[in-house]
Amino acid sequence: METGVNLDGLLPFIVEAKAAAYIGGKPGEGSCRPGSRDIPYRRGAWSYLDSYFGGTDFLGQEVVWRDGAPVWAMNYYGRVLDGAAIDGSRAANVLRAALPRMYAEGRFLGGFAHDAGPYRYLDASDGDHTSFTGVEQIMFENRAVYRLDYHGGLVVA
Repeated sequence: METGVNLDGLLPFIVEAKAAAYIGGKPGEGSCRPGSRDIPYRRGAWSYLDSYFGGTDFLGQEVVWRDGAPVWAMNYYGRVLDGAAIDGSRAANVLRAALPRMYAEGRFLGGFAHDAGPYRYLDASDGDHTSFTGVEQIMFENRAVYRLDYHGGLVVA
């Protein structure tokens, strides 16, 4: 796909930004939309913004720009399915335990499992970083207690 923008290094930058932003505990820098929480990350020609609404149940979007041009985006919706088994804080702890391990493999998409105490994190997806859909779940006693649906890929003007 011809974009007119140099996309060399896009996948490593996505993984780097994801690891440094929410999962890395980076604080937000204001809000670009009323009520949103925004976490930016920048390196050289690349910039990233994770902007989301909500807390325990949440909806958001991540966007990557190269030299000011948007080149990649991902939308997501996550929610606690069983508040008696897990709350937002415990779900965040499971994510912060599992995702750095996946990112250390140089990727952010599916085919990944991690045990964190009584919980099991699972991520499954179809496609690659240029076009994908996926689901991440936290399991407790062999049932999903948290679920996040996501999709995204390249955006070309």
